[in-house]
Amino acid sequence: MTAQNRLVTEYDKFLDCVHCGLCLPACPTYSELGLEMDSPRGRIHLMRAYADERIELTDNFERHIDQCLNCRACETACPAGVHYGSLVEAARAEIVEKRPRSASERALRWLVFDKLLPSRFILSAAFLPMRIYQLTGLQWLVRRLGLTKLLPSRLRDMVSMMPSLPGSSLKGQLKPFMPARGEAAYRVGMVTGCVMNEMFTHVNIATARVLNENGCDVVIPRQQTCCGALQVHAGERDTAQTLARKNIDAFEDAKVDAVIINAAGCGAQLKEYGELLAGDPAYRDRAHAFSDMVKDVHEFLAEIPVKAEMGTVAVRVAYHDACHLAHGQRIREQPRDLLSRIPGLELVELEESDWCCGSAGVYNITHPEMADRLLARKMGHVRQARPDVVATGNPGCILQIQHGIRREGREIEVLHPVELLDRAYRTRREEKQTVQSAET
Repeated sequence: MTAQNRLVTEYDKFLDCVHCGLCLPACPTYSELGLEMDSPRGRIHLMRAYADERIELTDNFERHIDQCLNCRACETACPAGVHYGSLVEAARAEIVEKRPRSASERALRWLVFDKLLPSRFILSAAFLPMRIYQLTGLQWLVRRLGLTKLLPSRLRDMVSMMPSLPGSSLKGQLKPFMPARGEAAYRVGMVTGCVMNEMFTHVNIATARVLNENGCDVVIPRQQTCCGALQVHAGERDTAQTLARKNIDAFEDAKVDAVIINAAGCGAQLKEYGELLAGDPAYRDRAHAFSDMVKDVHEFLAEIPVKAEMGTVAVRVAYHDACHLAHGQRIREQPRDLLSRIPGLELVELEESDWCCGSAGVYNITHPEMADRLLARKMGHVRQARPDVVATGNPGCILQIQHGIRREGREIEVLHPVELLDRAYRTRREEKQTVQSAET
């Protein structure tokens, strides 16, 4: 497929846009910059002009397309149902395919998108120096002595954003098969992710435990790989298609009732494999069947009888809607409902809870200034809510909000909702063991 054809193929989606402007107040970049070309309507105008061969792929075109967070809040606001996200992704694929790149940039993109993210071994090796840096106490010493102040500001922020990495041995708790506690009612596959499995192993473990607690045999195929979300967002569509085929093969072989994902951005991508592989006759139907099986963990738990025996977790929780959960998958009430079932937990609404925090995949690295503006806006609402915990269902959001909290010197946990559910179940078991010990 030529670069030109990518947007021509999407042309019907341009026609859905009636340029009413209802998307404008929902768009973070338009809200911050006030520029028409940094709004969904303006970007659609640019993309259609390119498809009509009225403009070329210029630096200006690329800048406005790349400035987009692809948060898809405009899709929620749009009365005409424009599939804006797929248009931006197609435009980025155009840019990658047709715009000239330096040799160093091509090499970096190949290393990250083709080699690093898809390989569990290489990714684990890449995180090893940071694990050593943290486990030896060197990180604590550097921070205590204020040596991070000597770094360039952007590098300093990136270092600050890095969470405490779980020990690599923790991944050993995730077995290929994890049986349900008690009688099994479901057999589910679990997507452990790439960066998710390195930086948030504990969230994957909590997810598996909560599923086990609720009658699920959990299968974790070793053959699974990166979902391809970051590749699609960066315009590396061919690489994403290769990864999608591998994941479809892996979960088909697992013979599961549902495929469970706990990361919002990954879930949105997995649910769009049918569109990603629409041009592949061998995988097109299989991709649609796979996507129909994909369930966000909150979505799945909301559809089954959830075990009500939970211990008390006395915390004040503000819930942040991850963009690709609220706008990409239309999942809003399920996480709130699950959190509200936990005894002792006080759930408070966060103003503009579905407004992007600025993470957006790697946006906070590629567009730090805009990301910081959005984070500052989010942190203002967090301060007003006065929570003990901010809960959100996406690893990028967790990192970004943790960064904002750490920067302000606040003592607030940032957790995935399944971590709170897991805490409630474990607390209940501990309470029962204490009672049993007292009785004996």
